[in-house]
Amino acid sequence: MSEDRVPRTVVVTASDRASEGVYTDRSGPVVAERLRALGCAVVGPWVVPDGPPVAEALERALEERADAVLTTGGTGIAPHDRTPEVTRPLLVCEVPGIAEALRAAGRDKGVPTAMLSRGLAGIAERDGHRMLVVNLPGSRGGASDGMDVLEPVLLHALAQLRGGDHSRAE
Repeated sequence: MSEDRVPRTVVVTASDRASEGVYTDRSGPVVAERLRALGCAVVGPWVVPDGPPVAEALERALEERADAVLTTGGTGIAPHDRTPEVTRPLLVCEVPGIAEALRAAGRDKGVPTAMLSRGLAGIAERDGHRMLVVNLPGSRGGASDGMDVLEPVLLHALAQLRGGDHSRAE
């Protein structure tokens, strides 16, 4: 796999109401646009109900050999928020620094409810293909703030997944 190829990313929005057409997905398009601006090829947003359909979307992205999947929604403590529970079994390892940075950034911006996020970040793997998975909050602002955190490290992380060397300061 070429080190300079365009990363293929998938955006999955976990929302019972948006998937039923009650309202329009507002967070997924924010993430997709920010990924495009970063130079990624973007598939989605796929809008699915929270819970098992999120796991099915993650599995589909892995089968389609995406480099990364960013989910929005389902990371809170409401009874229907199940994104972390369906994400964790697919991960071969977690990358806790990403999830910690996402929560800290929200808190530092004066959003105390950011600490209630249970979002995960980690690596899913199948047949030698590795894919980064990051759970972002479902609000438009939370998704945008999450992208502020991810943008400086995402391309480096994806290069690392493909076996790239660590960049060195000159």
